[in-house]
Amino acid sequence: MEKPLCPRESGQFVSEHSRDVFIEEGGVQEVAEMLYRLRHSEALTASGWKKANPLALLPTSDQALNWVFVVDTMNFSFWPEKEAEQCEVTYKGTTYTGYMTLCASITRAVEEGVPITDPKYFSQMSVEELGLVLRSDNEIAMPMLQERHQALTEGGRVLLEHGGSFRSFISQAGNDAQKMVELIVEKIPSYRDEATYEGRRISFYKRAQILVADFWGVMEARGEGSITNMDWLTMFADYRVPQALVYLGVLRYSDTLMQVLKNGELLLSGDRREVEIRGCSIWSVELIKERLQKLVQERDGQTCDINATVIDFYLWPFAKEHHKEMAHIPIHHTRCIYY
Repeated sequence: MEKPLCPRESGQFVSEHSRDVFIEEGGVQEVAEMLYRLRHSEALTASGWKKANPLALLPTSDQALNWVFVVDTMNFSFWPEKEAEQCEVTYKGTTYTGYMTLCASITRAVEEGVPITDPKYFSQMSVEELGLVLRSDNEIAMPMLQERHQALTEGGRVLLEHGGSFRSFISQAGNDAQKMVELIVEKIPSYRDEATYEGRRISFYKRAQILVADFWGVMEARGEGSITNMDWLTMFADYRVPQALVYLGVLRYSDTLMQVLKNGELLLSGDRREVEIRGCSIWSVELIKERLQKLVQERDGQTCDINATVIDFYLWPFAKEHHKEMAHIPIHHTRCIYY
């Protein structure tokens, strides 16, 4: 089988052939201008990782790196079947939904003495044990428990084969972000986020890329070395950031697609429309990044090191904070292990 296009090339290829999702030049310019105004703020630095992951363990130990691995290996499909019926987890007096239920569950388990960050444990834990770790406050369970269990135990076995920790595993790729993604995708099947579109094999690697980006965020917080080639990473194509890109006028959906999404129709993983939403999201953020770099060069006479990862670190919390204003824009629903 042919090697798939890398995520950036995939995004460009999809955007050039898309029939239902379109990138708006004016929206790209406006968001680049918005980010230009924020260019010196903490929101556009690696510390944006902490804003998106406030429940992460303190980055002072390698346990924090294993926490990142556990969370990212199960970081998929949190949307509820019905908006009013969400899985909820309360931790230290705050009730969380969505992705944050996973973070709260894992950090709660650590405090309860469950060795959930130890690959020796989570590589062989039972479905029932994981269900207890991921238990909700209400009768609505976190979706896809079986799939999360399979992904986590599989990932744990891979870590045990490569030194017994996420840090020892990822160190085999040196400090190169691209090689890290390639290593993760090669060794851990649940991270192989690929599809076929217009006869070409393409890739998004959302979870593999975010795993590398989270590792980068933790290491930056520790002031411990740097990862090279971070600009190889793209945004992380999920369902929340595309909604924000539509809201900001960067993406436009065809009337047909918009109606399908408003009707709540489930899109299968690999469906042409789902691929177009994700691919155009990737390429639109690449265009925003290029425009932002050009603005900084033209106006400040400086080079701009804000990459797609940092832009995603800004857009994801932005989407959460403005979810009420964006409620009229439907997210696409795809039940899968990739995002």
